[in-house]
Amino acid sequence: MLPYATLVEAEAALGRSLSFSEAVWFRYSARMPDYLLYCHNIIFLFAIFTLAPLPLALIELGLPASVSAFKIQPKVRHPPTSFSQCYKGVMRVFTLVIGPLQLASYPIIKFVGIGTGLPLPSFWEAALQLLVYFLVEDYFNYWIHRLLHSEWGYEKIHCVHHEFTAPIGFAAPYAHWAEVLLLGIPSFVGPALVPCHTIIFWLWMVLRQLEAIETHSGYGPRPTS
Repeated sequence: MLPYATLVEAEAALGRSLSFSEAVWFRYSARMPDYLLYCHNIIFLFAIFTLAPLPLALIELGLPASVSAFKIQPKVRHPPTSFSQCYKGVMRVFTLVIGPLQLASYPIIKFVGIGTGLPLPSFWEAALQLLVYFLVEDYFNYWIHRLLHSEWGYEKIHCVHHEFTAPIGFAAPYAHWAEVLLLGIPSFVGPALVPCHTIIFWLWMVLRQLEAIETHSGYGPRPTS
């Protein structure tokens, strides 16, 4: 919750007029508790993994010839039941594991310094923070993924993710609950090392989810002859 009752108070505290985006943020968040703002992440999580893979699923179900050349495994076609099974499995883990964990992790977010106040970060500040987050996440994700491909890790945990041998967007987070937790850790390491504004934290989580969906889309560049 912002410590200003009016726009005038906020501008007086900053010593300047609010930018358009800052004014919008003030009107939206001024009377909203920080915890509720943080909980927006749960809404984004469910919304992104419900809506973003839909175009890929529709393409898969009615794959035109012009698109089939970009499919990594063109001979594999998933029936509608596979998509519903995958989606239900993902939502179950989100509801029973990820959602409650996010609700409980708010004190850590506050401790590392992710805030909701004014001023908002500049474009370049936000871009550099996101760059750090992608690099940190990619590094730790790589090593955790290698660990999961060890004999024990694959047999006990990672095999669930590979139930879909031909990837689809909905299967990006389809995994054992322990794997979802483990691979979620790198997403928080970057913001913990380089704290940001809540808006940038939201954006980071959305971009990370979209990246995972794209990676598991099952499509790639057209192969060269």
